[in-house]
Amino acid sequence: MKTDTLTERGTVAGHAKSGLEGSAKWMALAAAVLGWMFDGLEMGIFPLVGRPALTEMLGGGDIGPWFGRIIAVFLVGAAFGGFGLGWLGDRIGRTRAMVWSVLAYSIFSGLGAIVTAPWQLAVFRFLAALGMGGQWALGVALVMEIFPSKSRPLMAGVIGASANIGFLLIAGLAIGLSSILAWLSPVMHSILPDALATVLLRNGSWRMLMILSAFPALLTFLIRVFVPESEMWEANSKKENSKVGLGDLFKNGLGKHTLLGAALGAVALMGTWASVQWIPAWAGKISAGIPNVAAKVQIASALGAIVFSLGFGLIAERLNRRIAYFALSLLSLVSCAVLFRLDMHYGMGFLFWTFFVGGITAGFYGLLPLYLPELFPTRVRAMGSGVTFNAGRFIAAAGAIYGGVMVKSFGGDIARMCSVVSLVYALGLFIIWFAPETKGKPLPE
Repeated sequence: MKTDTLTERGTVAGHAKSGLEGSAKWMALAAAVLGWMFDGLEMGIFPLVGRPALTEMLGGGDIGPWFGRIIAVFLVGAAFGGFGLGWLGDRIGRTRAMVWSVLAYSIFSGLGAIVTAPWQLAVFRFLAALGMGGQWALGVALVMEIFPSKSRPLMAGVIGASANIGFLLIAGLAIGLSSILAWLSPVMHSILPDALATVLLRNGSWRMLMILSAFPALLTFLIRVFVPESEMWEANSKKENSKVGLGDLFKNGLGKHTLLGAALGAVALMGTWASVQWIPAWAGKISAGIPNVAAKVQIASALGAIVFSLGFGLIAERLNRRIAYFALSLLSLVSCAVLFRLDMHYGMGFLFWTFFVGGITAGFYGLLPLYLPELFPTRVRAMGSGVTFNAGRFIAAAGAIYGGVMVKSFGGDIARMCSVVSLVYALGLFIIWFAPETKGKPLPE
């Protein structure tokens, strides 16, 4: 605790001398928020483009199995990215690793526009996910180390909410692009070869959305030029024992924290990716051809997620981390049961429950950025946060694949599959009581 206090004083003093204390903190926060917002954009794009893209490439066949496989591949890529880039962030610095993270998810997501077969889309989604998985660990570690303890709950909520702003942004872009297709078509045909313009604009112009997802690469210039490195990391990197490896997460009593953190992340990720992320596809099936249903449903879910992500970091500070996680697990279990088990039809009631379910289940992403970094010392904080949060993606990936199989075995009933998978939140009710309480404690050195 004493070392942590001295480090924070040193950081403040150093910034005071240079006159950059305020701007340094806010530039770091801006980079993390924008990075995770664009992560949300990358995560939110496939629920929107998956159905038209796979329908086009499969010639109208059953898209369920491929839909599940591509979600699973994306999750596995994110898990590896969280491991690898988290480790890199502890070796070369948070901001340097963030540059590679943003470049990876931007470029490879944009390249999804050129695919002609489902397996090619799966490959590019995997590569994009490597960067996306790393961004969470790096941004969280940077912000938690630069801001003082009293600000961390709010900062965690802001980071959690920013991903859902990305979800909201890509859904809005999808609706906007659809509304201007009639105007855009002659413009595209006038500046591009007819064959290329036709390919880009057909089936809801899903390829255009993929191209737009490459623009976050511009963020790398902001990070490289303006964002300061964590002084806590810089001070630690000068120590002789600063080199780290995955095995360090299981030494000096950290093994319990690593395993429990991974289990807590797995509950949230399994519920989101193997259940809640299917809601737009489900809405598309039950909406009787209403245009832009998937995008509208995603907007409702993202709005709820923004509100609840912001709130649960603060709730965890007002109560404590374990009670907040327990409450989220219970509310997620109940709300998913209502949405997926009652007889739902697309309309305002459906959108309300999507808002609520999307919000409650996303509340974990306002809590985990606060809690997971508190489990690890500085030298392994980025890697520890990345591993514990992203390890659950392997389980969620298996759930996504099995979810596609379940949908098929349930005769295409997506709601029934989601109702079964969402029972995973019941595990969170018990696991959290084995985890340590960290409220009121400084970040471990």
